[in-house]
Amino acid sequence: MSRLLLFVPLLLAALIGARPAFAADLALDRGDTAWMLTSTALVLMMTIPGLALFYGGMVRKINLLATMAQSFVIVCLVTVLWMVVGYSLAFNGDGKLFGDFSRFMLHGMTTATAHPLAPSIPEPVFMTFQMTFAIITPALMVGAIADRMKFSALVLFASLWLLFVYVPICHMVWGGGLIGTAGVLDYAGGTVVHINSGVAGLVAALVLGPRTGFGKTAFTPHNVGLSTIGAGLLWVGWFGFNAGSAVAADGRAGMAMAATQIATGGAALSWMVAEWVFRKKPSLLGMISGAVAGLVAVTPASGFVDAEGGLVIGLVAGVVCFFATSTLKNALGYDDSLDAFGVHGIGGMVGAILTGVFATQTVTGSETPVGWIDGNIGQVGTQLYGVAITIAYCAVVTFVILKVVGLLTRGLRVTPDEEREGLDIVLHGESVA
Repeated sequence: MSRLLLFVPLLLAALIGARPAFAADLALDRGDTAWMLTSTALVLMMTIPGLALFYGGMVRKINLLATMAQSFVIVCLVTVLWMVVGYSLAFNGDGKLFGDFSRFMLHGMTTATAHPLAPSIPEPVFMTFQMTFAIITPALMVGAIADRMKFSALVLFASLWLLFVYVPICHMVWGGGLIGTAGVLDYAGGTVVHINSGVAGLVAALVLGPRTGFGKTAFTPHNVGLSTIGAGLLWVGWFGFNAGSAVAADGRAGMAMAATQIATGGAALSWMVAEWVFRKKPSLLGMISGAVAGLVAVTPASGFVDAEGGLVIGLVAGVVCFFATSTLKNALGYDDSLDAFGVHGIGGMVGAILTGVFATQTVTGSETPVGWIDGNIGQVGTQLYGVAITIAYCAVVTFVILKVVGLLTRGLRVTPDEEREGLDIVLHGESVA
């Protein structure tokens, strides 16, 4: 009898129409939802702990905790800002630059709603997946200004940059704005994430100026082992980044995963060979940097190219980014501390342009030619348009934000003496023994 009583609440719920959210969820695909929940966790792992370890190992020991703190605080800041207004402005509405406020504070979003860009999964999952992209982009950027920016300035800068640079670029590419409607292909963030963060990092490095002792002091990584662990976490997490951008557990996600793995291996090898030839020794730091360059370059292409296209993109990106982080940086004399521009900016441009070359009908299922390899050479020009708009908008608005933040915080960077003492002690009152 006691067991039969357990069924009474369920029977009553069925009779009075309870659990409407569950009933509505039956129209959603649970396989897709499970994959996207996994992808969201993978992408979040890329920032903490992945990027925190990757960047933390490359700075001097006196700045390890401060560098990790930058990644951690950005996760927290962006989470709240995305929930309040970022998601609404990026993915809702049909403006050319910004969306609208229809999802302000996530108003109207329930477990039974789905976004038009992801109709087979609950909207909260799509929103959180896109949140992780918004999180890692400014976190990547701060690698260019490591060792010298005040924490207060960083917090304000990252907040304003998210709202006035990341959100509009995201909307322009993926939310129905200026770049996406022009036919620019960006599967998982070559323009939105990597060119955006790389260019912003370069502008920030130029505005702040070089580190104290730049050109005289060797700023060598204090622990490449930490950076290697971080690079490994980035590599694994990137499958959520690229394959997750299919927003479905399907064949295209599988091809994106394959292209990502192949491009990454190819880029690590081509960087290694270039370094071996020109510097006589293949460094571990070079190998992991090459791997990240491959991940970056294949990001815009991952859901548009086949395995062969992924391999070529990786091989090219490894060599190009090697020279960008050595020859180009040395020739121009800018202090991009952790090569955010050389790897993410340049790698993103290489990938975005080569997407226009290798995007193919066999992967996309399109009825018309997609990239140059299919006979549509015009796609390369379209990709160049997207790259140019992203660079121009990001550079100008980032510069303005930096100047405003500098005025509000009475300077963007710590003093030379504080820089020599180390940001861990000066800004956070703690250090690594």
